[in-house]
Amino acid sequence: MEKRFIGVKELSEYLGIAVDTIYSWVSERRIPFHKFGKLVKFDQRQIDSWADGFMIEPNKEVAL
Repeated sequence: MEKRFIGVKELSEYLGIAVDTIYSWVSERRIPFHKFGKLVKFDQRQIDSWADGFMIEPNKEVAL
């Protein structure tokens, strides 16, 4: 499977998160990224795996 690199603006739209937040996370190294000179790019597969780490499973014991 080939890598698909996306930029900050596309990642912002993909995740629904502000561009400034993405840049903040990059500077804090809270999100996986690649640096090509001054360009910051993201491997979409790595982002998907990273985002899966924030998934919260529903509580199956709650009766409606």
